[in-house]
Amino acid sequence: MTKGNIALAYLSYQCRRRRCWRLASSRSNSSLLQPSKQQSSCALPKGNRLRNPTLISDYTDILRVLSTAPNNNKSAKMGDVAVENPATQVAPHKRAAHSAIPTIDNFEGVSTDGGDDYANLKKLQRQLEYIQLQEEYIKDEQRSLKRELVRAQEEIKRIQSVPLVIGQFMEAIDQNVFQSNGIVQSSTGSNYVVRILSTLDREKLKASSSVALHRHSNALVDILPPEADSSIAMLGADEKPDVTYADVGGLDMQKQEIREAVELPLTHFDLYKQIGIDPPRGVLLYGPPGTGKTMLVKAVANSTTANFIRVVGSEFVQKYLGEGPRMVRDVFRMARENSPAIIFIDEIDAIATKRFDAQTGADREVQRILLELLNQMDGFDQTANVKVIMATNRADTLDPALLRPGRLDRKIEFPSLRDRRERRLIFSTIASKMSLAPEVDLDSLIVRNDPLSGAVIAAIMQEAGLRAVRKNRYNIIQTDLEDAYSSQVKGTGEENKFDFYK
Repeated sequence: MTKGNIALAYLSYQCRRRRCWRLASSRSNSSLLQPSKQQSSCALPKGNRLRNPTLISDYTDILRVLSTAPNNNKSAKMGDVAVENPATQVAPHKRAAHSAIPTIDNFEGVSTDGGDDYANLKKLQRQLEYIQLQEEYIKDEQRSLKRELVRAQEEIKRIQSVPLVIGQFMEAIDQNVFQSNGIVQSSTGSNYVVRILSTLDREKLKASSSVALHRHSNALVDILPPEADSSIAMLGADEKPDVTYADVGGLDMQKQEIREAVELPLTHFDLYKQIGIDPPRGVLLYGPPGTGKTMLVKAVANSTTANFIRVVGSEFVQKYLGEGPRMVRDVFRMARENSPAIIFIDEIDAIATKRFDAQTGADREVQRILLELLNQMDGFDQTANVKVIMATNRADTLDPALLRPGRLDRKIEFPSLRDRRERRLIFSTIASKMSLAPEVDLDSLIVRNDPLSGAVIAAIMQEAGLRAVRKNRYNIIQTDLEDAYSSQVKGTGEENKFDFYK
């Protein structure tokens, strides 16, 4: 084999390579994704679109020429072109199947006995050219695979960029490496067996986790974070209220009881363990409106490092059947996964009224929500690091099963009628943040016998500040307080009553 044979074969390979890739690059993206039934020899075949069998055949021809020994009796020279023995010649339509690259072991060993140095030099040159062709072949394969990877990534982005449907993952059917199926529940309540995108992390797919489904095929294409459900919100470290226990005037006994039932078990659980008792699981705050129930819970959320989840009882009442109990399960599941945690359910009387013989589907759904709440508070799956606080204005309407010990162990009452000491503490706490004139006398308001709650006292001070602003003053005088008191606190006269419903 001469040097001209190698040059001629390599030149032929380069020409055919440029021509085929020029034809392939001129095709549109749609023709690459959906190839026609009649493809030319330079078209990209299905399953291996960027690997051209013609190029592989060219590589094989050149490598076969290079790997042929100079004294090979199975080839005969015709001019300057080496012709293969017809007995060993491979048919053109079968060359793609014989595209394996010959190894360097096919070459004869280089003589080291000081013989024909020129022959050894030519053998080394052929080996070098062979390695260079191998390197070029591998680089082409790498470029092809990179293009395939980019195309696959763009396809995944295209699938995930369309509007998706939020669903709930139930369970996985199989764990095949190349293809996996699972059962999901869509937003309409129907269950489907769908394909799972192969690029997703299977370890993050847990039961009851929120997932994104393709709107047409319902295929599972993304895993949503646990807080993706907008109906359940967990306060972050920077979202907690700025209310402290010092901002709550009075309520000394209520502060002590709620700290013993909620904060102490989370910070000093070993004390209860040494005594041999279980800490309270739930706390009920009840009393008339405006007595400081929600404000005290804000102080609890601010003073503890536990995660805080706040929901309202009416949020559990949903349009579709089964959504309310599912939300209750999600709330307690999120609390257990992020323990220690505190769950605050305000206006619990919306879903926890006494059960009766329901006649409508809505009433039966509310009772199912209550049953799920009872099960979550006193079921088999319990943890000491989750505390439940409930607040209501109508404790007399709550179901007895919820009020029993074991679920709501401590019930804290917030009275509406405050004594003089409580009033003085509330007035002093609110007035400490306001600009009062030196002649202001708060005792003249404290000694009065009108029923005042914490919200009413705060409204009196707020109204006094607004009257000072109305008169372009920078401090509050006694007249502002007197006018605000008379406007907020209604007397016993007939002219001051709210009688527009009579």
